[in-house]
Amino acid sequence: MKFRLSFAWLVALRFLREGRMQTLLILAGTTGGVAVIVFLTQLITQLQAQIVDRVLGSQAHVILRPPEESNRRAVDEDGYATLIEPRAQRLRSIDQWETVMRLAAATPGVTAVSPMATGPGFAVRGQANRAIALMGVDAERYRQIVRMEEYMQSGRFAVAGTHAVIGVELARDLGLRLGDKLRVAVANGRDELLQVGGIFDIGNKDLNRRWVFVTLPLAQSLLDLPGGVSNLDLTVADIFEARAIADTLRGATGLSVDNWMQTNAQLLAALRNQTVSNNLIRSFVTLIVALGIASVLVVSVVQKQKEIGILRAMGASRGMILRVFLIQGAVVGAVGSVAGSALAFTLLQVFSSIYRNADGSPLFAAELEPRFMVMAALVATSVGLLSALIPARRAARMDPVQAIRS
Repeated sequence: MKFRLSFAWLVALRFLREGRMQTLLILAGTTGGVAVIVFLTQLITQLQAQIVDRVLGSQAHVILRPPEESNRRAVDEDGYATLIEPRAQRLRSIDQWETVMRLAAATPGVTAVSPMATGPGFAVRGQANRAIALMGVDAERYRQIVRMEEYMQSGRFAVAGTHAVIGVELARDLGLRLGDKLRVAVANGRDELLQVGGIFDIGNKDLNRRWVFVTLPLAQSLLDLPGGVSNLDLTVADIFEARAIADTLRGATGLSVDNWMQTNAQLLAALRNQTVSNNLIRSFVTLIVALGIASVLVVSVVQKQKEIGILRAMGASRGMILRVFLIQGAVVGAVGSVAGSALAFTLLQVFSSIYRNADGSPLFAAELEPRFMVMAALVATSVGLLSALIPARRAARMDPVQAIRS
């Protein structure tokens, strides 16, 4: 059984073959436009995902803390308010934190909760000392918040007894290696001799120099928080729902609740600006491709007036002529989308081999998501059809006698 093309398809493909130079030019423009759209979309999506992953990979999405202590303004004998200095904030535990933790874990969208007892201190070895942030954690729960195993340079993220996990910068400053001892002292005069059980590199020098992880009970004892925690760290399934979840928990608990969208407001604004810029570029490129297809098909209609008149005189209906040029636009869009996707993949491979991170790894992966290819095919074919609509209607309305006479 032979496959036979319809009349409109035969004529459309014939017109495309006859105007080879025009067809090649319009295909080149469509291919370039699709390649730019797909390449930029894939590139910006990957870079944004990497930036968000790196920033949020070392912090919780939502943090619950005790409400800040505030002073009530006093009134003197004459009824005038007196000026009171702001109250200094002291380290306090979350009231009934286990109940709050269960409430947070049951909140829709929350994927993990980890209690922490954290406060300032000093790491001392010999005559050297460094200011640190003492982090008392439940190692199993904290791994669900921050993927610490991925950041371990030596040893394991396993805090037990007096074993501690420290950052690579602090280890370098104090000359520490696995198994070495260091003393940790806090402001209330308590101290503890710890043994280094792991060294991490989280990719942030400040955190590598300050964070010292110990067991939750040890931190509670050193920080004078018997059985208490200073904050609850949460992760959420959809990072861009963190603000809404934080508002829900603030209303339900009355605690001070922060989220990553507040603490990284500049990063969020930069990501939004990137998305807006990408959308603008894609819109302008799509418009240029549409104008290119439309202009070439308009010229084709003018050049093919005699042929169109003959076809109309032979009985071709206006609908057939309309379909001839719509098919041309769709074919150009579809072929251009395939060629453009292939060109975009080639560009991704070239650029990924050139641009590298500081550690030598590729800045982005040379891969093309199928959804972007499908999106490009749909957009290019739709643009081809819409661009061909005006010249197609002009051709369909052409009077056959006048066309042949011209």
